[in-house]
Amino acid sequence: MNPRVMFWVPALLRLALMLAVAGIAWWLLGPVSGLALALLITLGLLISQLAYLHKLGEWLDDPQSTKLPDGWGAWTDVFARLYRLRRDDERNRDELTEWLARFRQAMHLLPEGVAIMDDVLFLEWCNPTAERHLGLTLEQDKGRRVTNLIRHPEFIDYLILGRYEQPLTLSIRGRKLIVQIIPFENRRQILVTHDATDTDRIEAMRRDFIANASHELRTPLTVIVGFLEIALADPGLDEKTRTAHLMLMTEQAQRMQRLIEDMLTLSRLESDEYPLKRERVDVRALVAQVANDARALSNGRHEIDFAVDGPDVMGSSEELRSAFGNLASNAVRYTPAGGRIELRWLRGPNDLRFEVIDNGIGIDEQHISRLTERFYRVDKSRSRETQGTGLGLAIVKHVLLRHGGKLAIRSTPGKGSVFTATLPNTSLPG
Repeated sequence: MNPRVMFWVPALLRLALMLAVAGIAWWLLGPVSGLALALLITLGLLISQLAYLHKLGEWLDDPQSTKLPDGWGAWTDVFARLYRLRRDDERNRDELTEWLARFRQAMHLLPEGVAIMDDVLFLEWCNPTAERHLGLTLEQDKGRRVTNLIRHPEFIDYLILGRYEQPLTLSIRGRKLIVQIIPFENRRQILVTHDATDTDRIEAMRRDFIANASHELRTPLTVIVGFLEIALADPGLDEKTRTAHLMLMTEQAQRMQRLIEDMLTLSRLESDEYPLKRERVDVRALVAQVANDARALSNGRHEIDFAVDGPDVMGSSEELRSAFGNLASNAVRYTPAGGRIELRWLRGPNDLRFEVIDNGIGIDEQHISRLTERFYRVDKSRSRETQGTGLGLAIVKHVLLRHGGKLAIRSTPGKGSVFTATLPNTSLPG
């Protein structure tokens, strides 16, 4: 039924009832009594309407569906409609609040920085990532002009010129940021920031790795190809020369093989496809094997001893043997003949330790922080003599990281070095 009809029909019926009652009083008691009764009924209706208007006014001051008053007559329908409208409004508000909370949570978790500005560049909101990237604090900087907060000439020019099709690259607070403005609505703009520092670093590492690996492989390949060309060009080489060439080619081929094996090992250690498989490691047997391998590499040129004064651990026996073996072989390669090398497994105050102590050539302090970089060498000519691949300490670092440990290096040029691989006490068998 039409809402207007629903309103006027009951209203006219109530008016007709009031007139009928007044008419009956007129007929029974006389005109004065009839008019007086009609006036009283009208006054009562007026007072009730004013009372409902007062209640409506009070409710509008604090419009909650649970506090809506009951009504009589036409007010019943009015309050019922208001109740439905308020319930719908509260439901929509609850949904909006929930979505706003989800939006803020998502913005807080975004790895990208997001800041919202008005049309005159006053900051309205930003997420924690934008605070870190741009050095902002939302509580303090909200309502302030962004150009006063980020005083970078290139950034200010970017904002003023309004050429937002392409992002802007900035160096802020020691980080490389990619910044872009996105117009939003008519009077707002979104500032998006992306930290490209780690991406650039990884890309630089990748380029260096490829360049270094190519260089390391090219040298032995050049030697092998050169000797093969000589052999093909002169089939009448004497047996002694041919044997010397074959020995050199074999040596270079073995070097390439070691290099490829180390690169594959390092790639596997860095891959998520090869999770760490923990098992109980017999450390005494492992250290003894590492010592035997070091003696074989030394070929009697060094005095090599080992001592085990610590418990077994949980970890990958193969990976730990690779790490400990690389530390021991480095000591052999960089300790002159007649030197002493000691391998020790012990329990420290707060950790477990494998130490390799030598009295070799030592390392200058300026090189120590870079020793675990791929292909980093203190002395390239000596590294070629010792047949190292330049990846041994990088492998050690990644093995220890997978086991929750770390590598510490102490060295004095001309006196020797101490390489300490530490594992946490959580590596102990349960």
